[in-house]
Amino acid sequence: MAASLTRQLRPVGLSFLVTQRCAATAASSSKLKKFSIYRWDPDSPQKPRMQEYMVDMNNCGPMVLDALIKIKNEIDPTLTFRRSCREGICGSCSVNIDGSNTLACIRKIDAGSSKSVTIRPLPHMYVVKDLVPDMSHFYEQYRSIEPYLKKKDASIQGKAQFKQSVDDRKKLDGLYECILCACCSTSCPSYWWNSDKYLGPAVLMQAYRWMVDSRDDYLKERLDMLRDEFSVYRCHTIMNCTKTCPKGLNPGKAIAEVKKLMVAH
Repeated sequence: MAASLTRQLRPVGLSFLVTQRCAATAASSSKLKKFSIYRWDPDSPQKPRMQEYMVDMNNCGPMVLDALIKIKNEIDPTLTFRRSCREGICGSCSVNIDGSNTLACIRKIDAGSSKSVTIRPLPHMYVVKDLVPDMSHFYEQYRSIEPYLKKKDASIQGKAQFKQSVDDRKKLDGLYECILCACCSTSCPSYWWNSDKYLGPAVLMQAYRWMVDSRDDYLKERLDMLRDEFSVYRCHTIMNCTKTCPKGLNPGKAIAEVKKLMVAH
């Protein structure tokens, strides 16, 4: 009877040992990565702080946004950030990662490094909560340049296409691709200190985009809106904007072209 009972229990014991060994192996093979993330809740008396999270990179996507989503879904549901397309097109997930402004969805995690990843909201902007900046002033500046096609003869609008030559169309390359993520503007020291008057790299590049559009009839008026000491001339060609642009655009060059147009007209 005792021998029979031993034979019945032995497989169970072996199964338990195998399970324990598998668990130990899984734990030892996990590749943990530390993420230090800025946290602040306006409804909480707690001051802004950096909070650390450990993420197993074996069960996480390759991008920083994948880690943020994993942290929110599995570790801390109170973490707040913006995201949408996950393809580097919408600009929603713009943050400061390890000191550089970029998009979390296209910033790859260095899983082979033991160094932690530090994530903060875009610098020198009011924060709504955690990694979400207040973009209302930025969008208001964008609205102020009237970023749409303007024709002096309104009677022809909607009746025919406004065609462009191949050369005229090429003038818009490197301008229309801007996704208004604000990475460039919030990396600009001049914008940090004069954002109430200086329009910043992103908005000025979009202003230039409509100035060089051959279909637009309001070049002089668009230039006149910027003829003051701050709107354009606070740019000191530091070129942080061009260095940090996640789309590889050159806002600094666009601002220089605006200055040339202002001198010529």
